[in-house]
Amino acid sequence: MARVRNVSADELPADAAAIYRRYVAEYGPFANQVGILAHVPAAVRHLPAMLMELRAAATLPRRYLELAIVVVSKRNACHYCVGHHVPMLAVEGVPAEVVAQIPEQVDHPSLTDIDRLVIAYSVAVNDAPNRIRDAMLADLRRHFSEAQIVELTLRITLTGFFNKFSDALGIEEEGGESAAAQ
Repeated sequence: MARVRNVSADELPADAAAIYRRYVAEYGPFANQVGILAHVPAAVRHLPAMLMELRAAATLPRRYLELAIVVVSKRNACHYCVGHHVPMLAVEGVPAEVVAQIPEQVDHPSLTDIDRLVIAYSVAVNDAPNRIRDAMLADLRRHFSEAQIVELTLRITLTGFFNKFSDALGIEEEGGESAAAQ
């Protein structure tokens, strides 16, 4: 059970409520997370709005985004985020047995060299960002624009934030309450 109550969209100022409702309707199954964020209306105005804008821009291919999110969420043992993003990674064509083994095992033929680079970069940014070698950035530049590298880095670090936020406040996967009751 979450450590604080979910705030409904109806409890927010109109501008934040509109973002909340749109996020829940369009972005994905993150109602419990946005319900907790809603204790701080400014967080709802900016974080979900930014995530929706990034998705709409599609600057970074979804496969690499989801790989990064799953890798970081697994490194941080965030069950909420892993539970929500593993299915999205499956949609991107990464087999379940591969997802179960990343980031430790990356030698499966369904993973490309770019996939492996994204996985390695995600681990590096999450675990030791001050130790990233220039060679890794040079490798990224061969496959990604600077805007894509910035967005990838932003999304990796935001994932760490969401992992910690969700775990600290005990946010459960949607439907978790009813599953626990059964």
